[in-house]
Amino acid sequence: MTQYDPNDPNSVPPGTPVYTETVTTVDTGRPAYTETVETTVVREANNTGWWIAGILGGLVVIAVLWILFARGAEPQTDAALLQAQADAAAAQAQADSALIQGQVAGAQASVDIARADAARSQAEAIRAASEARAAEARSSSPVIIERQVQAPAPAPSNGVAVVTPTAPQN
Repeated sequence: MTQYDPNDPNSVPPGTPVYTETVTTVDTGRPAYTETVETTVVREANNTGWWIAGILGGLVVIAVLWILFARGAEPQTDAALLQAQADAAAAQAQADSALIQGQVAGAQASVDIARADAARSQAEAIRAASEARAAEARSSSPVIIERQVQAPAPAPSNGVAVVTPTAPQN
């Protein structure tokens, strides 16, 4: 046989040792010589595969036990992570506080600016009103009201003038 057929149970895979036994039968009743060759395949018992599987299984069991029992109580990284999260929360709170204080200061500055603008506008309005009154006073001609008034009659006197002081005398 020169080819290996995997579907044939009687075929021998290549590389497998084959031990042959030859049985020769000679038929003496005939003048011709007849020989029959019978091939028997004998394979050695080989446990190498089972040994490899057993060793690998043992290594897997040892690795699983190592992983299970090598773990500590709680890694230090968890405590450090919690501390870092607390520090980050505190820093965020400080940033928020600073932001709010900045907004309050900005609002206060805006109120101060608005008050200054209002005072300036009021001063300008007062100045404009006084300038308008002055301009109106300069531009208008004086109003003269004329009427006839009777002069009062002089007090009867015998010709002597009497002068009296305005402050009382003691």
